[in-house]
Amino acid sequence: MAADRRHNPVPPTSTSKNAVCLLSGGLDSSTCLALARRDGYACHALSFDYGQRHKFELEAAARIAAHFGAERHLVARIGLDAFGGSALTADIAVPKVRSAGEMSRGIPITYVPARNTIFLSFALAWAEVLGSADVFIGVNALDYSGYPDCRPEFIRAFETMANLATKAGVEGRTRLRIHTPLLALTKAEIVKLAHELGVPFGLTHSCYDPGVGGRPCGECDACLLRRKGFEEAGIEDR
Repeated sequence: MAADRRHNPVPPTSTSKNAVCLLSGGLDSSTCLALARRDGYACHALSFDYGQRHKFELEAAARIAAHFGAERHLVARIGLDAFGGSALTADIAVPKVRSAGEMSRGIPITYVPARNTIFLSFALAWAEVLGSADVFIGVNALDYSGYPDCRPEFIRAFETMANLATKAGVEGRTRLRIHTPLLALTKAEIVKLAHELGVPFGLTHSCYDPGVGGRPCGECDACLLRRKGFEEAGIEDR
């Protein structure tokens, strides 16, 4: 089941190609969408209501999709909270005030089992329907909090699988490419790039454990990594 929000998009150029852009409403995915639009893609934004405790991010995703003139914005409801196993989908405390050293060790409890595998599978399905060969995802392998499904080897493996698993791939009509333009950037570099692309920081949302009205807690890993990125970039987070 999916909610479909259509916007009045910025008119695509004559060379525009369809792309599916995974959009959480956070800084990274918003920057990724902005990059795809800059590069002339007609963007179809895909978000997920997967039972996350920080569901406020979906409101941010809708704002960002509208701001950058996405052709469509779909919200797929898939309910990963049925399985739990993560502080983002179960009654497990979100880690707070962890040091950089602590965040760099191991896989944190905020990891949602198979999340990016599932998200990319949905994106792959929509891309095939659209006749698109391009999927954008804002994964990052540097400031990525230890998530295994943000690593370049995972992306390469999924791309290989995707081209074996679809009718379009088997028939040779398209070869899917998963674009990961932020993969090797630091959070500070992402902030600078977002600033150059005109990403409205105030419309984005990064917190794993927001308060009333989506107010960020300022203490979870996502908040701390975001703050670090802005401070190192020398740019104010609005």
